[in-house]
Amino acid sequence: MINITNYYEGRDLGCCYASKGSMFKVWAPTASLVSLVIYKDSGRYNRLGQVTRHNEGTEIVMVKDVDGVWSSYCERDLKGLFYMYKTEFTDGIVHYVVDPYAKAVSANGERTAIVDLKMTDPLGWDEDVKPALCHPTDSILYELHVRDFSIHPDSGVVNKGGFKAFTEFGLKDVNGNTLGIDHLEELGVTHIQIMPVFDFKTVNELNVGHQDASISEYNWGYDPQNYNVPEGSYASDASNPAIRIIELKEMIQALHRKGIRIIMDVVYNHTYLVEGGPFETIVPGYFYRTDDSGRYTDGSGVGNELATERPMVRKYIKDSVRYWAEEYHIDGFRFDLMGLIDTLTMKEIADELHDEVDRSIMIYGEPWTGGLSPLTHQTLKGTQRGTKISMFNDHFRSAIKGDSDGTGRGFATGESGKEWAIWNGVCASIHDFTESPMETINYVTVHDNLNLWDKVLTTEGLRQEAGMLDIFGGLRADSVEVKLTETADPYKSVDPKQPLTSDVVRRSLLANGIILTSQGIPLIHAGDEMLRSKFGDHNSYQSGDSINGIRWDNKGKFQAVFEYYRGLIELRNNHPAFRMHTRAQIEKHLEMLQCSGNVVAYQLKNHAHGDIWRNIVVIYNGNKDAVAVDIPESTAGWNITVNDQKAGTSLLERVIGDTVLVPRLSIMVLYQEQRPTLLEKRM
Repeated sequence: MINITNYYEGRDLGCCYASKGSMFKVWAPTASLVSLVIYKDSGRYNRLGQVTRHNEGTEIVMVKDVDGVWSSYCERDLKGLFYMYKTEFTDGIVHYVVDPYAKAVSANGERTAIVDLKMTDPLGWDEDVKPALCHPTDSILYELHVRDFSIHPDSGVVNKGGFKAFTEFGLKDVNGNTLGIDHLEELGVTHIQIMPVFDFKTVNELNVGHQDASISEYNWGYDPQNYNVPEGSYASDASNPAIRIIELKEMIQALHRKGIRIIMDVVYNHTYLVEGGPFETIVPGYFYRTDDSGRYTDGSGVGNELATERPMVRKYIKDSVRYWAEEYHIDGFRFDLMGLIDTLTMKEIADELHDEVDRSIMIYGEPWTGGLSPLTHQTLKGTQRGTKISMFNDHFRSAIKGDSDGTGRGFATGESGKEWAIWNGVCASIHDFTESPMETINYVTVHDNLNLWDKVLTTEGLRQEAGMLDIFGGLRADSVEVKLTETADPYKSVDPKQPLTSDVVRRSLLANGIILTSQGIPLIHAGDEMLRSKFGDHNSYQSGDSINGIRWDNKGKFQAVFEYYRGLIELRNNHPAFRMHTRAQIEKHLEMLQCSGNVVAYQLKNHAHGDIWRNIVVIYNGNKDAVAVDIPESTAGWNITVNDQKAGTSLLERVIGDTVLVPRLSIMVLYQEQRPTLLEKRM
């Protein structure tokens, strides 16, 4: 690392466009000369989608100030043109670089584009209203990849694979089942956690939609290139710099109109490249962590890690998330490998967003790293206490399902002795690493590792019968992959007429049923409600549409499963007892009834968190046989609202006495009416 003390406090780095003239600023304190280079077009692309010649533009020497900022003002309307910076150093090295603060770029991010951001606002953008959110624990998160959502032929979407797919309303399959964004509204989730939509490196945007099946253009997007620009492969025209901006805003606007907030998955822990990336060619040796010998450290597992503890790196991240929150109306941020971001940076991000932008913005992330890092103050579990930052709860995850990719079991997948770990998760891990329920993101599976259906098939020993793939993350979107998925049958063990009798189905419902009835913030993976399979691929980051695309025909096939999920979400949304705010509330209202014999049972008592139901009993049965469970006696009886066949808020059955028979591998929820009987008052 070189010693740089220059610091710039302004929030106007990049291009500040106006029709009468535009100001350009870039922080490059060690450069001997920086020039602004203006181009009439996006340049000539080679067959790889790259522009390699940049010396034909109009060069304007910039002026350096004491903070290390180079600036230039162009007194004319530059809208529609492109630019780069030419950086020169004392050792004779010269680079042409895209502005790291770029707000718009050409296809594949090869040049920075000059746009009028006001002209990218869709009709009614100024009146865009975020759906109400009283408290983070009122959230139900749903992780989703833009392309996966609509690329399958059964999606019913016209504009498949991109931002515009979320703006198509009224879609139904032949049986009248809702599709697309209407499906999300029907399901009842409150937030979409969208996988990376910033401009990433590993997809050639000019090849998206190519008819040649041997050309694969799929990636999850954890390969940052231009942090403040939407990804072009999700736009209807990647060559028009404004279109991706417009269409992402239209997507967000459509979700807001459906009552759904949007969480942006952000990757400020590494970049796809160092040389050729967004920073090294502007301030060499500053933006990345190195060891004592000057080698890049690899806490991310992909070759580099950003030095977030350095003042101008910290400022870059803070400016970036604030830009997304203000310009795009983003409602929250999920930080990839948050353990690689220092605790002070995360605290300052949370404070600035909550104090100066929007107090309802959610901030959470992965409290771990991808490898060893020299960072001393890592944002790990426990460091978030009292900061309004939430953490993915891998302790709870592992207790429920076992390991992530193998045959290791948890409570829902057949392992004994996990009852206390489940109870700890039910209590929002307040006796583990959290100070309050809002600090835990409870989940079983997300995009990484085996998805829920494939994991349960694996623990049940049904992979071979289902024809699951043994190639992990190595498949590309070609004819071989298509044939492999066509010969597999992930649902061979399921009776299509009675899917809820299947042990695999019951275990998957039990797993997410625990998540949706526990204290904290629940998250489910897109397609869980339709028994989505990725054919055994545990790392499908580049495996293409045949593996990753959501198969919407499953909604009709497994309607009972969808309705069960919808009922659990309805229950949570309508009953605040499942959404308590504080440790004190949990300790007052949450009472354990049983925590043994592969059964966890508890009571939410005395109108917990103002719930209209006086007492609620929740029971998880991880046994392969029905179990009689003791419950508090009530002369008026207990009303069952969730059993092994249905879930929701409606009365399914009433039981009298102090025991209830809970079917195998299932969840049961019972409640008492608002008012106790006279006899109960005397008891």
